[in-house]
Amino acid sequence: MGLVLFPGDGDVSSPDIDWSYSGFSAFRTWLSQAEGFALSDMCGFGGERPWSSVSTTLEPLLDHPDDAGPDLTPAQCAAMLPRLEAIINQQDDSDPIARKHAGDVRRLTVVMKLCLEKDVALLFG
Repeated sequence: MGLVLFPGDGDVSSPDIDWSYSGFSAFRTWLSQAEGFALSDMCGFGGERPWSSVSTTLEPLLDHPDDAGPDLTPAQCAAMLPRLEAIINQQDDSDPIARKHAGDVRRLTVVMKLCLEKDVALLFG
């Protein structure tokens, strides 16, 4: 069982990205570290730190239920894309974990760009 993020365009041939639930957790933990905070400190992830105490355009992705909750709008995708692309450019390719997560970010940005192009939401399923 796992999680798939995909464009809400109704086209089953559109690109998507998938993780196991533990893989998605590791991915978001890695992204939060790139943003300068620990996801485990945050409300909803075992901690007590409120989301209002951090400033990141990635909050809609980081603070999203695994496979429920609201879809991410094209505007939210547009706001996150520059930061995701910056994170890719900052990674050390010699670190295999960073290399894997950076590859996931690249795949996610492809899906988000398609959501923008087609003006559709990014769905969690």
